[in-house]
Amino acid sequence: MSDQPTSKPARKANPALSKPVQPDEVLAKVVGSEPLSRGELTKKLWDYIKANGLQDQAKKTNINADEALKAVFGGKSQVTMFEMTKLVNQHVK
Repeated sequence: MSDQPTSKPARKANPALSKPVQPDEVLAKVVGSEPLSRGELTKKLWDYIKANGLQDQAKKTNINADEALKAVFGGKSQVTMFEMTKLVNQHVK
């Protein structure tokens, strides 16, 4: 028996998540115009949603859009978290 603790192999980060993406003008109003990794983009988006109280209180998986997010969401006033990811991806290069 070995005294060495068994450890899982280190998980490799997904390179697509760390590669910087450029927000377009519409998304830049929410997260800023600097290139961000997808992880940072998601964090900034959630910071914005929380700071502005846009997460639906009755159904937490829904996001209520203010004017800036409505432009990102293609004019929709409410989207699900999963739909939001797809819509946000249309605004990055």
